Amino acid sequence: MNGLILVDKEAGYTSFDAVAVVRRIFETRKAGHGGTLDPNATGLLPVFLGNACALSSLISGGDKVYEAELLLGRSTDTDDIWGETLKELEVRCTEEEARKAVLSFVGTYEQLPPMYSARKSNGKKLYEYARKGIEIERKAVPVRIDAIDILSAELPYLRFRVRCEKGTYIRALCRDIGERLGLPACMSALRRTKHGGFDVADAYTVGALKKAKECGGLERLLIPADRVLSRYPALKTKDTADRLLMNGNRLLFEDLDTDQIPEAPDGRLRIYDSKDQFRALYYIDNEKDGLSPVKMFLNGDHQGQ
Repeated sequence: MNGLILVDKEAGYTSFDAVAVVRRIFETRKAGHGGTLDPNATGLLPVFLGNACALSSLISGGDKVYEAELLLGRSTDTDDIWGETLKELEVRCTEEEARKAVLSFVGTYEQLPPMYSARKSNGKKLYEYARKGIEIERKAVPVRIDAIDILSAELPYLRFRVRCEKGTYIRALCRDIGERLGLPACMSALRRTKHGGFDVADAYTVGALKKAKECGGLERLLIPADRVLSRYPALKTKDTADRLLMNGNRLLFEDLDTDQIPEAPDGRLRIYDSKDQFRALYYIDNEKDGLSPVKMFLNGDHQGQ
């Protein structure tokens, strides 16, 4: 099967584990995910199957929305409650001070990545060093927090919703909020609710996927690759250019079954063959008077435009 399935990941699974389970349910060998979730985090995990794996790099950069819980008064080596406690202090700040500190992070700030993270240093992931008890000097990187909404405040806990760009660590944000208050702090819960244009309300638990398989309804849960890319206009090739398309060659404007090239976001177009099968995402290459491939989606049978 080819397509995107939105998974509502449960706590206790790594993202890799979740993909492995989905792969077995759909009985496919080719699968991948977009945007890693920590093992104890829950929520939206896009999983790509078959030729839709080509979508991964196209949607992984989208903004994300999380619902997080912050615990003031305790710091850990992982910046969440599942790590080893490093420091504990009594929480003396007021609720108003805590709320002000949380909201002060809206905008861009320099964030130091956690040691237990997939960020790389000298070719190795930071968590590989951390598991050996080695702490690597890291450089803070700019991250963008677009919005924070405080959902509840019952000190020492605060719950908030945050919309941020790719590469933002919510565990590190919780740690930094504590530092701004002069307190140790860590993340105590995390759920991703949105990723790019996708919402966890449209996602399925592993249990729901297994039940759908028993009922023979798995395929209807898949989102075809061309539907994911529906913001890009669609064009067809003439039958004489189908072979060029299938080989991922550059296309000339006269190879397309149209008299006019539409305006397109980022200059990109969905390209179907003459039999209306989605095959690729191309971009308008004016310098070469034609189209050049961005991603190929071969062996797909998604019909229509």
